[in-house]
Amino acid sequence: MNLQKLDKFHKTKPGYLVFGLIELGMSYGFASWALDDGSLWWWVIAAFLLVGALQNFFKLALAIIKGRRR
Repeated sequence: MNLQKLDKFHKTKPGYLVFGLIELGMSYGFASWALDDGSLWWWVIAAFLLVGALQNFFKLALAIIKGRRR
């Protein structure tokens, strides 16, 4: 799968959901790793992934709301 197809999929409702869930899971994993290790870098990565997941879920909510208006 090339990057253009992946980007096109990411901008759909299922894409936002899939990417949001993946980022949320990765965020949880890095936060768990940070708790065990105590490394600030793992916390930073976990925070970035959490922000990315929240952005995807927000875009999904907007797409759903926008779709209901039509």
